[in-house]
Amino acid sequence: MNHMPDWHSDSQPPEGAGAVQVTGLTIAAPGGRLLLDRADLRLTPGRVTAVVGPSGCGKTTLLRAVAGALPPGAERTAGTVTVLGQDPLTLPAPALRGLRRHRLAYVGQDPGSGLNPRMRVRRLIAEVAVDSGREAIRAQLTEVRLPVDDGLPDRRIGALSGGQQRRVALARALARRPAVLLLDEPTAGLDPALRDEIADLLRHLAENHRIAIALSCHDTDLVARLADEVVDLSGPRHKADLPAPRTAKDRTPADAPPVLTVSAPPVLTVSALRAAHLHRGRHVPVLHGIDLSLRAGTSLGIVGASGSGKTTLLRTLVGLHRPTAGVVALEDARLAPTAHRRSREQRRRLQLVPQDPLGTLNPSRTVGATLRRPLLLHGQAGRAEAPARVLELLEQVGLPAATADRYPHELSGGQRQRVSIARALAADPDVLFCDEVTSALDADTAAAVMDLLTRLRDQRKLSLVLVSHDLRLVADRTDFLVVMSEGRAVESGSTAQLFSSPAHAVTAALATGVPMGG
Repeated sequence: MNHMPDWHSDSQPPEGAGAVQVTGLTIAAPGGRLLLDRADLRLTPGRVTAVVGPSGCGKTTLLRAVAGALPPGAERTAGTVTVLGQDPLTLPAPALRGLRRHRLAYVGQDPGSGLNPRMRVRRLIAEVAVDSGREAIRAQLTEVRLPVDDGLPDRRIGALSGGQQRRVALARALARRPAVLLLDEPTAGLDPALRDEIADLLRHLAENHRIAIALSCHDTDLVARLADEVVDLSGPRHKADLPAPRTAKDRTPADAPPVLTVSAPPVLTVSALRAAHLHRGRHVPVLHGIDLSLRAGTSLGIVGASGSGKTTLLRTLVGLHRPTAGVVALEDARLAPTAHRRSREQRRRLQLVPQDPLGTLNPSRTVGATLRRPLLLHGQAGRAEAPARVLELLEQVGLPAATADRYPHELSGGQRQRVSIARALAADPDVLFCDEVTSALDADTAAAVMDLLTRLRDQRKLSLVLVSHDLRLVADRTDFLVVMSEGRAVESGSTAQLFSSPAHAVTAALATGVPMGG
C-alpha cells in the first residue's frame, strides 16, 4: 500500500534529533483537578510511539498538549513541551496555527465532529493539502483505503460511516505532509482487516517518510504489532511487557453468552428495509432489503467491514435516517419512518448509543443536566428524585459522582462514551442499540460496560443490538448474529453456529482467529 508520492516533510528536525520532547508535564483543570500527572514523551522521526493506559488517565490530554490544544480552562502547572524546537503552549496564535497547518497534524478521537458537514470529502482534503490536484487527492484517499470510484470524494461527511469519517480525517492530516502525526485512538470503529491495513500505512509513513508518530490506543494487539516504544504515562516500557489478549482458555463460564430465550415474543421486527443517501440529487442505495427479528431479552450482533451499512441500519431503526422502503415494527405497532413522527413512548423504548459521543452530547450542559433531561422527559423520575437517579446511573456505568458537574470537553473519550450509555439507560428502553460502544474503552472498562449491559438485560428483559468490530466481544456477548456486506445481510443465525460453521465467505473471513468462549 503506497499510493502517495515519495515525499518527506520540509520541516524535519536534524538527523538523530527528537521531534517532540515532553518532560514532567502536569495539566490541571479549573479547580485543580489533575488531567495529566508528570508525563514524559519523546517522539523521533521514523518511529511510532503508543500511549496506553486506562480510560481517563490523560492519554488524550497528553496528545492535545503536544498539539497546543488543551481543553478550555486547563493549564500547565509543571513540565516542558518542545515540538520541533517550539513550545506549543506558549506560541502566539498565528504561530500555533502555522505549526498545526504545516508541521504537525492531530486527529482526535471523534474525527467526524471536527469535519465541516457542509463540505464534500474532496474539498475537505484540498483545503489543507500541499498538493490539491485531483489525482493527488484520489491517491490520498486510496492510501487510507477509501474507494474513489463510487462517488465518495463528492459525498458529505453525514453520508459516510464512522470508519470512513475516521479515514477521511486521517487523509486530511496526511495531505499536509506533517513532520509530527498525533492520532487519538486511530483504529477505533474499524474492522480488524482495515485496522491492520491502517497499521501498515502508519508503519510505511514512519519508515519511508520519516514522520514521528504518536497514537493513543486500547488495542493491545495493534500496539504490539505497530509500536516501537510504549508509554504508559508513568514512563516507557517495552512492548513485550503488554498483557496478551484473552483467549478461549482464559475465559470463565461466567463469560459465556446467556442461554437463548427462544420462546420470547419478538419486540422488534424489520422487513425488507431499504435506505439510501442523497448524492447530487439522486438516491444512492445503502441498505438492500434487510430482514431481522429481535426477541425480548436477547442480544443481536451486527458485524461487517467498515462502510457495509451497519451504522445506517441502526440510525434507520431508531428513526434518525429515513428509509426508502420496508417496515419497522415495535411489537405489533408499525413505526413511522422518522423519529419526530413517532410517539414519545415509542422513542423512549428504542434508544441509541452512538459511535461519536462528543458530537451528540450538548457541550453547554453538564453531565448531570444531560442525564436529568431524559429522566424527566420520559417520566422515569420526578424533579426531587432526579439528582439521586443521576448518581445511580453514573455509578452503574463506572463513573464517580463528581462527573455530574463536568462538561463533555472535560471528560476523556471513554468517559464520554459511558455518559452516552447512561443517557440512553435513563429512558429505561426496551431495545438498546449500541454502535461501537467499547471502541474508545480500555479492555477492563469495556468488559465492565458489557457486564453492565448483560446485567441490565437480565434484570429488565432489555434487548441489545450491538454493532462492533471487536469480534471476541460479539462472539461472547450475543445470541444471534447478522453479517453485513455492501448493505446486504449476507448471513444470519445463532452466533455460535455462524462463528463455528460459517456458510458465507464474509462470515468466514470475520470468524478466522476468533475463539468462542464458554
